[in-house]
Amino acid sequence: MTVDQLPGRVREFASYLNGLLARLDQGAGWCAVFWQRDPDGMQACLGGRELPPWDVVAALLQDLATGYGPETAAREAEQARRLHADALTAYDARPGAREDLSDRLDVTLREQRYAAERLAQLGRALDSAHSREEAEALHVDLAWARDDHERATARCAELRTRMARLRHRAELAGRLRGGTPAAAPRPAPAAAPAATPVPAPVSTPDPAAAPAPVSDSVHAPAKQRKRRRGSARFAGMAEDEAAPTVVPLTPEATGPESATARRTPRGARFAGAAEVPVPAEPVAAQPDEEAGRAVAAAVQRLERLRAEGRTGEAHALLAEVAHWSAARFPLLADALQRSGLGADWATLLWETASLPPARLVAAADALTAAGRTHDGRQILRQGVARPATEIGEAVLALDTEGRHREARALLDTYVQVRTPEEAAHSAEPDPRRLVPLLLRSAQSVSDQRHWDLLHALRVAGLAS
Repeated sequence: MTVDQLPGRVREFASYLNGLLARLDQGAGWCAVFWQRDPDGMQACLGGRELPPWDVVAALLQDLATGYGPETAAREAEQARRLHADALTAYDARPGAREDLSDRLDVTLREQRYAAERLAQLGRALDSAHSREEAEALHVDLAWARDDHERATARCAELRTRMARLRHRAELAGRLRGGTPAAAPRPAPAAAPAATPVPAPVSTPDPAAAPAPVSDSVHAPAKQRKRRRGSARFAGMAEDEAAPTVVPLTPEATGPESATARRTPRGARFAGAAEVPVPAEPVAAQPDEEAGRAVAAAVQRLERLRAEGRTGEAHALLAEVAHWSAARFPLLADALQRSGLGADWATLLWETASLPPARLVAAADALTAAGRTHDGRQILRQGVARPATEIGEAVLALDTEGRHREARALLDTYVQVRTPEEAAHSAEPDPRRLVPLLLRSAQSVSDQRHWDLLHALRVAGLAS
């Protein structure tokens, strides 16, 4: 897409971004970090081919505050936020934007988890540091890892907000096509608020101390890389790359630690790459005394980490607990809420939503059986926020294993919360088997949803 073909609001933001960078010392501060880490990404944003996440714009405004004062930066932030929001709206109106955003969210969630695990690893190393010099070096690494985690978290929130806005728009358009009055449209699904500027705190790394960038050739696979899904900027890592490295500007830029920290991503949210199949978990499994002790110990440890401000390690613990037996989840819910850790329970629910589908359904069943129906439904709704084809592949696997109840639970939730157009794409892995299953689930929602999905399948060439 040439500059002349760009939507007007995207061109306007690109012009603003060029003007902002012209006022900055591009060899210092965050601006220098971004140019070092991902010069191609910066050029793409300046040319209007991509839009930077808001945290990047906020960091550049911090540089502006350094050079021109906080009052100037505060005034500038109002204009920047408005132009950025308008440009995102125009950018997301492109064909295929929903799939692109879903792919980006998958990768960013992976980076968020990697950063949390990196924080936990560095925290343990700091506890056993043998010298002052070693401890100081670890403190620098911790500051960068914390920045990585904050940026990944902010980007996840921004992507979810954009996806919710698109879903709402698609649902409204569907009601208008069906002749339903649009006088009182339903609100968009709840989503995290857009990312806000990261405040200039003690824990924030000094941009001047940023490690030197590593050449992309260091990490290039020997074979030809596969086509990137969606955009290559700010989310699109190559599909055959084994692990992400979170850096201040883009997920695909490389950092010094990535050469030794490459690993295979876990969880069905990431298409289960190289993942060992998870055996079925008995739905009726009951917690035992050992489960009670394990839950109590985990909650005590989480309380201690929160009290000491060790946020990264606390998040890593929650990510680990999410893989526990489904029978322990009601115990965890009660224990966390009794301890005043309700926010951590919400985080644990989100982590649980990334489990392989069979375990996801088992966790939802356990919560529902314990009277926590809302929580059970919530993790199912969050769990189906995955690429459409991944949902289809997961349903096929469950159906092949004879686990029809789990497959039905997954699809029933999926067709309720995704648009018919999105749901139709989930039939692509095997239309012959998946189309009847999808239509059955849609019929359980309503006749209108059944018709809308059938129409979407026909448009996609997946049904006659």
